[in-house]
Amino acid sequence: MRNCVIFLAMTSLMSIVACTPSPESAALQNSTAAQSEIPLQPASDETFAAVDADRLMAAENEPGQWMSTGRTYSEQHYSPLDSINRSNVSDLGLVWYADFNIPRGQESTPLMIDGVIYVTTAWSNVRAFDAQTGASLWEFDAGVPGEWGVRACCDVVNRGAAAWQGKIYVGAIDGHLIAIDAATGEQVWKTDTLVSRDISYSITGAPRIVKGKVIIGNAGAEYGVRGYVSAYDAETGELAWRFYTVPGNPALGFESDIMEQAAATWNGEWWTLGGGGTVWDSMAYDPDLDLLYIGTGNGSPWNQGIRSPGGGDNLFLSSIVALDPDDGSYVWHYQTTPGETWDYTATQPIMVADLKLDGVERKVVMQAPKNGFFYVLDAATGEFISGEPYAAVNWATGIDPQTGRPIENPEARYDQTGRAYAVQPSSSGAHNWHPMAYHPGTGLVYLSASDNALVYAFDRNFDPNPLASNLGIDLAAGAAELGPNATADLPNGNALLAWNPVTQAPGWRFDNSSRAGVLATGGDLVFKGNDSGLSAYDAWSGEHLWDSIDVHTGVVAAPITYSLNGEQFVAVVAGSRSGNYYAPDYSRLLVFKPGGNEQLPQAISFTAPELNPPPREGSAEQIAQGQSLYEQNCFICHAEPGTGGYRSRIGLFPDLHYSAALDSSALFNAVVLDGVRSANGMVSFAEVLDEDAAEAIRVFLIDGANTQLGK
Repeated sequence: MRNCVIFLAMTSLMSIVACTPSPESAALQNSTAAQSEIPLQPASDETFAAVDADRLMAAENEPGQWMSTGRTYSEQHYSPLDSINRSNVSDLGLVWYADFNIPRGQESTPLMIDGVIYVTTAWSNVRAFDAQTGASLWEFDAGVPGEWGVRACCDVVNRGAAAWQGKIYVGAIDGHLIAIDAATGEQVWKTDTLVSRDISYSITGAPRIVKGKVIIGNAGAEYGVRGYVSAYDAETGELAWRFYTVPGNPALGFESDIMEQAAATWNGEWWTLGGGGTVWDSMAYDPDLDLLYIGTGNGSPWNQGIRSPGGGDNLFLSSIVALDPDDGSYVWHYQTTPGETWDYTATQPIMVADLKLDGVERKVVMQAPKNGFFYVLDAATGEFISGEPYAAVNWATGIDPQTGRPIENPEARYDQTGRAYAVQPSSSGAHNWHPMAYHPGTGLVYLSASDNALVYAFDRNFDPNPLASNLGIDLAAGAAELGPNATADLPNGNALLAWNPVTQAPGWRFDNSSRAGVLATGGDLVFKGNDSGLSAYDAWSGEHLWDSIDVHTGVVAAPITYSLNGEQFVAVVAGSRSGNYYAPDYSRLLVFKPGGNEQLPQAISFTAPELNPPPREGSAEQIAQGQSLYEQNCFICHAEPGTGGYRSRIGLFPDLHYSAALDSSALFNAVVLDGVRSANGMVSFAEVLDEDAAEAIRVFLIDGANTQLGK
């Protein structure tokens, strides 16, 4: 058993980096070489996580298990278990819990295999528990350096593990794929999945196992990377194949004919900015068709006018791509957002299902990506079947039924018009990473849907650098052009949405529901997290049936359900860190069953720091410069209270208006330029900021803090 070392990334200032590939690293991106460490030992006891191809393909026949992140290859997040149902769900109570003691976001979907729960946590650590009693079996520390946290756009989260023949697999935030002995928690092998460690790649998604191969993608499209997905031999960690999602530098040659064809849809020197298209979350596999489906991400940078001047579809950004799992070769694709320019990823969950359409049974692929349209595609060919908006959308008026292409609103193309526009959905998406569920009985898909907007404006001063979030949009310019209330009259809010994929219309919706993953069950229940715990709803009507006890934190991860010794359980990971950064940590695994009466410890009282900034300093010009620099280097992590802008991270990272480092330039520079808190994730920004720039950011923050106080 290994002791778990927790890295607390209590960053005090800016975060997030982006790297423009050098010629040397560009060459590495075209290499298929993997760096594998020699296996330390084989799995010692294959009675733990004894998962093989037969069990995964027949997972429907083991309803009490949860052997992969979506329970079955179809990724439907549905369990036929029905002991907990509409008539008795009110009897659910907590039966056991386990604290993680990691004050970061927790997004993992657990596995439950033969009486053992395997769960990942922030910082890519893994734990195993007796699923009946909650007894801790082992803990595994992935050993991620704290400095790597600055390379992850949206926290050091991890969404789950995979299991195969006595081993548990986790993708670490620092780009390593690790195999762990399921019986002992000891490392079996470790492989570096990155084509270059000088570029800001990371891994947050759960691996999948297909035909003895571990499939994993990566994240980092904001920061100048080229996306790809890789397959590794599950026994040895050796690279089996790699599929790049966007073309690289033509001068270095293309990896395949399909990459050469994709390059014809790009313009300019896109490869110098990375291109993007990372496969950072969703995958699904259909054994009948023997096809692996992956979802690809946004462009790097977002702004297509910078990334690919002159336009083009920019394949395979924002696409569902079907691959041959044996060799990673291309089979078909469907692009949800051609010429992506709004961070409209198609990495949201993909599921496979059989639907009766126009009287004919068809195997389909379904997705509700960020762009606000719900898609139904033919699983064998990628043919567009239907697509309708499931949330407020103004970037397009619909989808052409003949071509399957969006009918764009020209005004939303800020990259072409040069004018700011309040676009719906925003970059956070009408639906994000949160798993959705499909109930074959009701015929409904359940997901967290959101109405939101963001003002996009062309960044006229765009200057890519290795330590900035290279988005190519200017938030300050957009606010100045359209005014502070540009999005005030647009629809806003979250809902648990039940969507009929056959009629492409809502079945029901439950408003004022926070974003979280979803589980559907044979008991005709839908489970979803909220700001204080877990809730259950009637799968047919949406009636709110049950709330858990207050767990002192939010739940954003997807629940699972399993059965042991004739009893059905519901398990979920808690810990959203969406509230006050200074609040105590309550990240934990929670397990419920009927009649459970376990109680959590009392919430810990705390006193938030008072806002006490130094007096205003600097000129108006210096403050304006500081705002621009803040948006380029700091906003993506720390955000700014009240902006409602891109991925407000307050709760995960400190509100810098409260920072004691504002008291003097020396204190501020020690953090920002000298990197005194690098081990905690706040690396030095001396490569891109000098003392004058750091001072401009400091006086901007001081000005904002005084404004909040009404001074």
